[in-house]
Amino acid sequence: MVEQQRSRLSVIGTGYLGTTHAACMAELGFEVLAIDVDPTKLERLATGQAPFYEPGLNPVLQRNVAQGRLRFTSDFAEIAAFADVHFLCVGTPQQEDSNAADLAAVNSAIASLAPHLDRPCVIAGKSTVPVGTAAGLAEYLAETAPVGAAAELAWNPEFLREGFAVEDTLRPNRIVAGCTSERTEAALREVYASQISAGIPFLVTDLQTAELVKVSANAFLATKISFINAMAEVSEATNADVTKLAEALSYDDRIGGKFLGPGLGFGGGCLPKDIRAFMARADELGVEPALSFLREVDAINQRRRARMVDLTRGVVGGDLNGRVVGVLGAAFKPNSDDTRDSPALDVAATIHAHGGHVTVYDPEALENARAAHPELNYAHTMVEAARDADVMLLLTEWPEFRDADPDELAKVVAHRAIVDGRNALDPEYWRSHGWTYRALGRP
Repeated sequence: MVEQQRSRLSVIGTGYLGTTHAACMAELGFEVLAIDVDPTKLERLATGQAPFYEPGLNPVLQRNVAQGRLRFTSDFAEIAAFADVHFLCVGTPQQEDSNAADLAAVNSAIASLAPHLDRPCVIAGKSTVPVGTAAGLAEYLAETAPVGAAAELAWNPEFLREGFAVEDTLRPNRIVAGCTSERTEAALREVYASQISAGIPFLVTDLQTAELVKVSANAFLATKISFINAMAEVSEATNADVTKLAEALSYDDRIGGKFLGPGLGFGGGCLPKDIRAFMARADELGVEPALSFLREVDAINQRRRARMVDLTRGVVGGDLNGRVVGVLGAAFKPNSDDTRDSPALDVAATIHAHGGHVTVYDPEALENARAAHPELNYAHTMVEAARDADVMLLLTEWPEFRDADPDELAKVVAHRAIVDGRNALDPEYWRSHGWTYRALGRP
């Protein structure tokens, strides 16, 4: 019996999602052709180097580029001729003048691909889009592609955690497939056959439900984070300890401990913009009250940043002007170089705006941080960032910072004072070494 040839895949967009998806699909044995409009990025990817930091990704890239399973191009005609399934992985940032998602890249990618689709294929959207977007794209494809309705659309949302993206792609906790026909379902079942055979749930839905899954998940996680940070505000007002409160809540199986870490709050390229886009879409649909609670979720998250600045001001005597501040962390979370909507950089920039002399260190995000905030000073080591500091701020919980030696830092700081924005340190340990220790939501 002749073995049926596996589908060939294209990935449209080589940002964080697209690069990871392309590399991991090649790792699963598929031939993959990824496309982007940025020639500099394509040149780097062709050498097996990702244009961002993600643990474990570069070895997967290098292995599959070297073995010829993963290639890159800027030609939409080439991917249309090559692939049976096209994964749409372009960004959907927040619009500059509103909370709504900017779909320019999505629409441009589909418009560029459609004229070249002259044989049956499946286009599987992975980008996070407002509910209802996929239906419009499906209609556009049917009207524009030479093959007509045989260019079928599916929606297959991603659930990647930065820092764990390779694991989340190769071994996801669920796969959601928004399908419009048996053919689109069969195509996605083939792509994910190894995961399905390993017992990973494969949930088939309509397009609208698939679009809602990702934003609903992010809204729930954002709500949980903001809830415990709201409790941090109450804890500070009552001299309670929010970390002990969170621990007590975590033992309730209905609540659990994940995403219940009090601190500086969430940032990055997903949660903030996704919950705002979700609210904007609800308003368009006439169901704005259903998501009105997300406004307070967003507001609580933003207040954490202001509270961090207030704590810092209090530690240095009430005035930030002229104070030397060492900042540990620039990325929005550890194991990432992503500084989009980073609470750490926001706090650092705000202190600078109040006259503080701020020096930032991060193990991976310095280049992105400097591009976003060139007005700040940057160091290449933790000790360098701490030198002559009146106060240290821990704003991203990298292991290097969790394991910092208070005695070593004490040799270079002007004053032994630290404000822990992530509740990552042991207060008694630091205090026993002569440090003034403050943290969000703790006595």
